[in-house]
Amino acid sequence: MRHINNANYHTYIELGRIKYFSDVVKLPVDWVQKGIILASVKMDYLKPVFFDDHIEVLTRCSRMGNKSFDFEYLIVRPHPDPLLEEREKEICASATTVQVCFDYVKNETIPMPEEWKKLFGEFEK
Repeated sequence: MRHINNANYHTYIELGRIKYFSDVVKLPVDWVQKGIILASVKMDYLKPVFFDDHIEVLTRCSRMGNKSFDFEYLIVRPHPDPLLEEREKEICASATTVQVCFDYVKNETIPMPEEWKKLFGEFEK
C-alpha cells in the first residue's frame, strides 16, 4: 500500500524523546541506574506517511508532575501544495506519552529530577 506501517510511528516518537533529552537535558544520565519508563501512549493517525516522505517529529514537554511528565508530538511533512509557503507543514499524526521517573536498582518510581524540571521549563518558555 506504499505507506509506512503504524508501528513505525511509535519508533519516530521514541526518537523524538531521545533527541529532546539530548538537546534539552544535555547532562549525563546513567540510564541503567535511574531513568524513565513509558507508562502510556496515545497516538492519532491523521494522514498516511509514504516511503519517500521526509518527515519531522516535533516534541514538547506539556506537563511536569512530581514523578511523571508528558510529551506531546506531531509527525509532520512539508505540505504537498507547492503554492503554500515552504514552512507550511502537514500533520500526519499526533501523540502524547506519559513517562515515569524510575530507579531500576530499587525497582520503584522516584521524583522527577529538579534539574530536568528546570531545563524542561526553560526550554519550553
